[in-house]
Amino acid sequence: MKIIVCDPISPKGIELLKQRPEFNVVVLEKTATEDELCALVGDATALLVRSETKVTKKVIEAAKQLKVVGRAGVGVDNVKVEDATQHGVVVMNTPLGNMVTTAELAFGLMMALARKVPQAAAGLAAGKWLRKELAKDGIELHGKTLGVIGLGRIGSEVAKRAIAFGMKVVAYDPFLPEDRAKAIGVTLADLDEVYRVADFITLHNLVTDETRGMLNAAAFAKMKPNVRIVNCARGEVINENDLIAALESKKVAGAALDVFAKEPLPADHPYIAQAAKGNLILTPHLGASTKEAQEKCGLEVAEIVIAYLTTGEVRNAVNLPYLDAKTSEQVKPYLPLGEALGKLLAQLSTGADKLHITYGGNAKNLTNIDPVTRAVIRGFLSTSNLKDVNNVNVRSVAQSIGITVEEKKSDEPVTFNEWVHVQAFKGAEKLISAGGTFFGSPNNPRIVRLFSQPVEIPTSGTLLLLNNLDKPGIVGYLGTLLGKHKVNIASMSLGRDTVGGLALTVLSLDSVPPQALLEELKKDADISNVKVVKL
Repeated sequence: MKIIVCDPISPKGIELLKQRPEFNVVVLEKTATEDELCALVGDATALLVRSETKVTKKVIEAAKQLKVVGRAGVGVDNVKVEDATQHGVVVMNTPLGNMVTTAELAFGLMMALARKVPQAAAGLAAGKWLRKELAKDGIELHGKTLGVIGLGRIGSEVAKRAIAFGMKVVAYDPFLPEDRAKAIGVTLADLDEVYRVADFITLHNLVTDETRGMLNAAAFAKMKPNVRIVNCARGEVINENDLIAALESKKVAGAALDVFAKEPLPADHPYIAQAAKGNLILTPHLGASTKEAQEKCGLEVAEIVIAYLTTGEVRNAVNLPYLDAKTSEQVKPYLPLGEALGKLLAQLSTGADKLHITYGGNAKNLTNIDPVTRAVIRGFLSTSNLKDVNNVNVRSVAQSIGITVEEKKSDEPVTFNEWVHVQAFKGAEKLISAGGTFFGSPNNPRIVRLFSQPVEIPTSGTLLLLNNLDKPGIVGYLGTLLGKHKVNIASMSLGRDTVGGLALTVLSLDSVPPQALLEELKKDADISNVKVVKL
């Protein structure tokens, strides 16, 4: 497997990759352009990047064998995650590696704003003793209110340090449970409340359509006079012109920015002139730039890529749920069962637009049912003309063609120790359902319910399904007919609703039945709904 290290990472991380004999590790000497990268990635299994290399849609489309992109750092805005997902590529980052480093920088910038440290240092370097001039603007952090926007890993670390300094912390994070905030010692509030009460505001949120430019003139108008702003997240969350206007009007007493919408920051950018006025501190995206963080990120990105490619463990993925090695082993037996159920339903129904998956018995105790659900969907879509459907993109592909998926764990009593039941609907109409379990061991999956009738069907091979009148001699007749056409029966399952009623017969065959056999079956007045299914 070819692994391309596109940006500089820790030598220890590279060495970890090179220790694996199955990997061919290629380390690029400089950041490649889009066209240069496209020429290199055709046979690449993995790409390792930092923030310099742009993994664009064009690059992803050129990388026909790509399975994973590992980002040494938190942000993945240089990776087209949606395109990666559509092409079945897992995107992973390293949120822990630079967590402390970025939090420390954010807190350091907040202290620098409070005490005018850069201005004082620059004054002395120029031979000026600015004690009186700077003393009148200096403030303490103790007793002040810090507003944290985005209380994730880094935001939480900043909050802990602020509390240690005697600050009150309020935070806005719509995704954080209140009990988690209380455990840290933080009060959750809506965004307007944070703006209203905070003396300092520190940003730690991602760039989305909702957050892009969120700190704008309207937001500044809601803030306290002389508020101070720190941004070590992403430059795009601040409207640059509106921040400069707020600094000029002194609504914002000071700001410290480590990130910018365009990097490196152009020499003629308005921020440069504003910084010369003493109320704006600028640093060149140093958030993750410590020796410790670089080594941690380099090692972690190597470890998560190795784990994914060798064991299937999914860690820190931004487009696939977390799946550790233990959980992977737990769900592994269910995957062929789920895929077979999906394939069976797809071939026995037409026009389904919803799948409803129920996990019962021991299956409801699975730590993570998502991989099994993905297996069901993948099986259901495998009979279509869709190409390159895999575990990563299967949910988004289903959604894109109008198929919704519902899943639940059920405490209802079931006949079997493990139970996975799938129903296919077209609107409100249930088209078909099937359920599966294991016989004896997890290595022996079976489909045991179809059309609400008990059956026993293997999860692979060719099946011949039909309805027939429940009458003496039918089994012998079917055996004779298949024998005439040189088709061997591997196993047979019979089910009926009532004695003498309609029976469901499922034959597992050693070969695909010829069309002549199917036509002969269809001509029999006692036989209907003849179907061939390939699992």
